[in-house]
Amino acid sequence: MLTDPLPRANPTQSPPRIVAVGFRRINKMLQALVPEFADRAAVEVLDVGFEEAVARLRALQAQRPVDVVVAAGSNGGYLRQHLDLPIVVVKVGGFDLMQALARAKRQSSRIGLITYVGVAPDIHQFDDLFGLGVHQRSYRTEDEAQAAVRELQQEGVEVIVGSGVAADMADQIGLTGIFLYSMDAVREALEDAVEVARASRIELTKRERLNTILAQLSDGVIAVDAQERIQTLNPTMAQWLGIDPAQWLGLKLSEVCPELSLQATLRLGTQELEKIERVKGKALIVNRIPIVEQGVLTGAVLSGQDPISIQRVDRHIRTRIKPNTVPARYELQQLLGRSTALQRVQRMALSCARSQATVLILGESGTGKELVAQGIHMASERRELPFVAVNCAAVSETLLESELFGYEEGAFTGARRGGKIGLFEAAHKGTIFLDEVGEMPLSLQSRLLRVLQEREVLRVGATEPTPVNVRVIAATHRNLLRHVEEGSFRQDLFYRLNILRIDMPPLRDRLDDLPELVRALHLKVCTRLDLDPARTEAIAAALIAQAPSYHWPGNVRELENLVERLVAYADPHADPHADPYAKDDDNAAANVSSETARTFVHTVAPELFRADAPPEPAEASSSLKAHQAQRERAEIQRVLDECGGDRALASQRLGISRTTLWRKLNPA
Repeated sequence: MLTDPLPRANPTQSPPRIVAVGFRRINKMLQALVPEFADRAAVEVLDVGFEEAVARLRALQAQRPVDVVVAAGSNGGYLRQHLDLPIVVVKVGGFDLMQALARAKRQSSRIGLITYVGVAPDIHQFDDLFGLGVHQRSYRTEDEAQAAVRELQQEGVEVIVGSGVAADMADQIGLTGIFLYSMDAVREALEDAVEVARASRIELTKRERLNTILAQLSDGVIAVDAQERIQTLNPTMAQWLGIDPAQWLGLKLSEVCPELSLQATLRLGTQELEKIERVKGKALIVNRIPIVEQGVLTGAVLSGQDPISIQRVDRHIRTRIKPNTVPARYELQQLLGRSTALQRVQRMALSCARSQATVLILGESGTGKELVAQGIHMASERRELPFVAVNCAAVSETLLESELFGYEEGAFTGARRGGKIGLFEAAHKGTIFLDEVGEMPLSLQSRLLRVLQEREVLRVGATEPTPVNVRVIAATHRNLLRHVEEGSFRQDLFYRLNILRIDMPPLRDRLDDLPELVRALHLKVCTRLDLDPARTEAIAAALIAQAPSYHWPGNVRELENLVERLVAYADPHADPHADPYAKDDDNAAANVSSETARTFVHTVAPELFRADAPPEPAEASSSLKAHQAQRERAEIQRVLDECGGDRALASQRLGISRTTLWRKLNPA
């Protein structure tokens, strides 16, 4: 079959190219008619036929595309079988036949009619009307035409009416040959060829425009005709299938890719939407739709979508419409300190980052629970996706419900037009941090439980849930087990939250980290206040010296606030009455004595020097704490005895600092 390897010329830049094929008598007619069509088409005439005509046309097509071919009789039939081009065949009308038979009748009453494939139209009517007694024959090949001429000669026929092959053969053997085709019939064929070329150019322009549009789509598209032969296959689909589109055009879809078959769509005429198909190892979401034109099923189209692309778009949409949230800023490396307790937290947090399970972070206020939550998010595969934090204790119950789960338009008085997505949807694909989850009302705990179980949220006022893929990290300073016993916290929710657990150590249990923490916080505060850290370095040193004797009920948050207080009051322009450095001298602070700095710290932060340590958090009873402290002292004493009184070795075995060891053995 002849293919079309080269792009067709722009129809606005060149006239249609028509090639007329014929030899002998019809060739002369074609040559005579070419000038009539010079202003509408470029017509070329070939004086060849059959195999040679096919070869010549293929050569011409390779040079420049041919729009239409014109031929007659057996030559036209042969070209149709061997070329993939529009073929217009010269047709014999009733008037042409009548004229030819009338000419034949004037020369002899014994007339033979030889036509290509079948009986000539209206011949029976002419024969009956005029009593011509015409002997009819038909042929498919040139050899059959010659055999028909000889057979009619043997039957006494003297005049042969027929195609050029039959008329020429008759002349060669002494009979009279009359050419069946008229000039008008050839002219009409050329007119038809011009119209076919024009329509083809219009159709080609539409097809190219459609292909250009399809080429821009991220969806894969295949269109087939009523026989399921592939007519269109866009680049996206070709890329997914790993093929060259030209390889599949004209082939049956079910034969080259059974997974995408459209046979059922063509047979039933019904559409099939959003079906998952696996093609060459790739999952696709496929739609199959029949094509109906003027009430007739003429084909079908298949469109496919890549699930990964859909997820990307979904994420983009959710990100575009999500509420304003503060992105995660902290990483686990920013946890300051080298104590055994803190290193254990870092190791556990890294393990949590590698998992997708819910995390529960327990610890007193100010121990850095949110910092660890952000660090887990930043160390996980969700680091490039949203991190949304909400304090469950800082928002009223009604407002917390709409903030977490969102609401539909008209869900309540004052609801925003179009509704609003909740923080769970805003955190889709990312992480949501529920701080102070122990303060969440019971009515919302059941809704949170459903999110954890079903991975979907139901907006306020909605009837259909919205799927979400979100990692939940919860934190609280409360004793959740006690709240479960008291009935203020759901037991099933507790076990849903308490999958991966991290206990944040209080600052009093990691006093070895105090020097590093004070120095880092001192530098941070000075940078924020645009002060020279050297001016308050002695104060920081005095704080480091005094800090281990304090209980630090507010933990690291209290320490940071205290550092800022000391630095702010050490600025001579801020509070001169609290400043031990009376002279406004740039070098005075650097040369101050440690005793002077200690006095300043005592003045600004007297709580550090109280003999009685603040009470333990109210969550634990005094008797329980006393019993626990007694057991701790007994265990420490046992290890100390085993180490022969070596406090350094005992501290190493117990995983605590020497300062903590001394404090636990000598409670205030």
